[in-house]
Amino acid sequence: MNFVDPILPGKEAVLRFADGEYQILKTGNFVRCGVTGAVIRLEDVRYWNIEKQFAYRSAEVAFADMPQK
Repeated sequence: MNFVDPILPGKEAVLRFADGEYQILKTGNFVRCGVTGAVIRLEDVRYWNIEKQFAYRSAEVAFADMPQK
């Protein structure tokens, strides 16, 4: 798959997030950002929350979701 390949229609994957890795529980080619709902190709998943068990589309979204001190 290259950058211009369409993601949808496709199957949404189900992942289990852990420290520094994730496990694919249900195969697919994308997941959705837990905050924005944006589609994230599996090869582009870089940021996630272990406690909430969802992915973030970018570092900016991940840090914005963190509790403020």
